[in-house]
Amino acid sequence: MLIIFIMFADFDKYWNYRQPAETEMKFLAMLPDAVMSNNADYHLQLLTQIARAQGLQHKFAQAHHTLDEVAKSLPPEPITAHVRYQLERGRVYNTSGNKGQALPCFTKALELATQLKQDDFAADALHMLAIISPPDDALQWNLKALHLAQNSDNEQARAWLGSLYNNLGWTYFDQQNYALALQMFQESEQWFENRQRSTEANIARWSVAKTLRYLQRPQEALVMQTSLLKQQIDHNREEDGYIFEELAECLLALNRHRQAQKYFSAAYHLLRQDTWLVKNEPGRLQRLKELATAAPETDN
Repeated sequence: MLIIFIMFADFDKYWNYRQPAETEMKFLAMLPDAVMSNNADYHLQLLTQIARAQGLQHKFAQAHHTLDEVAKSLPPEPITAHVRYQLERGRVYNTSGNKGQALPCFTKALELATQLKQDDFAADALHMLAIISPPDDALQWNLKALHLAQNSDNEQARAWLGSLYNNLGWTYFDQQNYALALQMFQESEQWFENRQRSTEANIARWSVAKTLRYLQRPQEALVMQTSLLKQQIDHNREEDGYIFEELAECLLALNRHRQAQKYFSAAYHLLRQDTWLVKNEPGRLQRLKELATAAPETDN
């Protein structure tokens, strides 16, 4: 029983969101011990995370089948598995494009997490409600999540702060409130830097720079994006089309057309392989293509 307890305590540390197939295999390997543990809550929570990994791989029918198995075994009284079941059912619906079906799941998850005084899962539910909501509603959900995380005694709830600053930043950005967006992205960058989480800090820094460009401060933005590019080169990281795109936009704003075209070309070459961008922002991709192939203008 001691072994099972340790596994449960470290449960979320097994996650690698960039490698959901690998994560699913890890969780499946843990499943026999979970079944034998006689710890129904642990076993059912594990199944919900298997479903989440399946959903991230777009194996939606399989994910729903896994969650159906969870639903059959949930006890009448609320336990953590109930919360995670609702969260993951909602996430599978959302990822598959069914926001309407996701809404009652996240609403129920929030209700259950609040009832069980689980601020970390309540913050998760609030942030998912923000993701599926229109901008004005999203702002209110994100603000509620931020207030909860800032005032919670739950360490895992406070761990949401960096991501919530980021989410609020994009909500303000979408509302064209670039000043507040900049403030949130800077909060996110500082939060991740203080915890030496360089990957997330760099994402926040990219967001800060993009917002500076929208605030008509392209020279400052260019300096920041150039620094991010240098980091990638120095650490032998894969090329990032989004950095190239922003470098190109900054150079274009500064009337450095020939240099901009080079980066538009590099951005298009990489981002045309981004399935999310192809599906959700085809106009943005088309613009990159046009600017990459347009007759070069003379730089001022």
